[in-house]
Amino acid sequence: MKTHCSKKCTARKVEHLADELYHQIEVRLKLQSRDNRVSCAAARTIADELGVPPHEVGNVANHLDIRINQCQLGCF
Repeated sequence: MKTHCSKKCTARKVEHLADELYHQIEVRLKLQSRDNRVSCAAARTIADELGVPPHEVGNVANHLDIRINQCQLGCF
């Protein structure tokens, strides 16, 4: 069972990302999201296109209060 991280905890998880990379992930997540939700497939595509591990996209999504749904492999 996954536990939800507080805003402070999530901020620590994304602070190591370069500003430009964080911004690229943020923009793509916001473009793909509907009602603050994005599909697992879309999040994995973002990770693949930017060459980052899926959990980094998940960390940014958590930081932005965007939920990942329709999860296929439990990556997020």
